[in-house]
Amino acid sequence: MTFDLSSAGILPCQAIDTLIATGAITSATPFDDIQVQPASLDLRLGPKAWRVRASFLPGARTVRERIDDVIMHPIELTSSGVVLEKGCVYIVELQERLKLPRGIQARANPKSSTGRVDVFVRLLTDRGPAFDDVAEGYDGPLYLEVVPQTFSILVRPGTRLNQLRLKVGDPPRLEVRDVGVDLTGEIAGFRGRRHAGVVDLDDVDGHDPRDFWEPLYARRGEIVLDPGEFYILVSKQPTEIPVDQAAEMLPIDPAVGEFRVHYAGFFDPGFGVDEAHGKGAKSVLEVRSHEAPFLLEDGQTVARLVYEPMTERPDRLYGEGGSHYQRQGLKLSKHFRSWG
Repeated sequence: MTFDLSSAGILPCQAIDTLIATGAITSATPFDDIQVQPASLDLRLGPKAWRVRASFLPGARTVRERIDDVIMHPIELTSSGVVLEKGCVYIVELQERLKLPRGIQARANPKSSTGRVDVFVRLLTDRGPAFDDVAEGYDGPLYLEVVPQTFSILVRPGTRLNQLRLKVGDPPRLEVRDVGVDLTGEIAGFRGRRHAGVVDLDDVDGHDPRDFWEPLYARRGEIVLDPGEFYILVSKQPTEIPVDQAAEMLPIDPAVGEFRVHYAGFFDPGFGVDEAHGKGAKSVLEVRSHEAPFLLEDGQTVARLVYEPMTERPDRLYGEGGSHYQRQGLKLSKHFRSWG
C-alpha cells in the first residue's frame, strides 16, 4: 500500500477502500456498503459497553484499564436494542480497529444525525492524549464515549454514531467562512422537549417530531436561547463544499457568544454543489446555550466553516449514493417524520 505523502490533505473514499483492503482498517464484522463516505468512514458500535461514572482520557494507559477505575456496570448491546439514558456516560467498544501506516493520522466527529438529537460522542484510543484525534501509526481498538443529553436513545450493534476522517499530514486551511443564523422562516427553529420518549437511532422516519420538539418563532428577528436547552437552527447562507475539498464546522469562539454550535462537524466534498444536485443546501446548526440566556439575532455569526484540501478528488460525491440532508434547509434528523 502506498500513498502520496508529499502533500497534506484529506483521504478520499477510494483511499479508505484501499486501507480496508490492505488491513489498515479492520472490523469484527463485514463492512457495510454505505459505510465509506466520500471523505470519511462511518464507525459502528460493537456489543460491549460500560456505564461509567465519569468521562476520562486514557493518559498513559489503555481505555480498558481506565474503564476499570470508573465502571458502574457492563452492558451487552443486543440486536433488539438497549436504551442509553440521557445524562449518563457510556463507553462502547467500536467494531472497527486501526493499524495506520506511516504518514496517516485521523480525526473523528459525530455524524449529522447524532448531533441533531443532542447525543455527545467522542472517540477514545489507547494511551490517547486527546479526544477524537488518532495519532499517526496508531495500532489498536477504538472506543466511543456516548452521552445522550436531551433524549434517551435506543442503540444496538452496528448503530453508527460517529465518523472517521483520515488524512496525510496537517492539511492547510484553504479558507475560513463565517456562518450566520437565519431566523426569518415561518418556523425559526426547534427546541428539544425535556421529557420526551426514547429515540431509536436506527429507525428512520419512525418518530413523530411533535413528541420530541417544539417550534420556535422569532420576534423582531430575534430569539432567546435559554441555558441548558437544545436548539435546531439553520444557516443564513447556503453551504457549498467544492468537489476537491472537505470542510469542518468549528464551535464559535466564546468571545462571540456563550453557546456551542454544531456537534457534527464534517462536510463531505460535493455538499451543496450543483454537480451533486445539492445547490442551495444550508447548514443545520445544533445549538446549546451555556450559563446565561443569550439573545440571538438574525444573521449573527454563530460558527465558522474551515475548508481543507483533499489529496485527490473522491470517486463519489456527497449525496450521490443517497442522502437525507443534501438540498436541506431547516431540517430535523432523519429519525423524525416531516414537520407539517
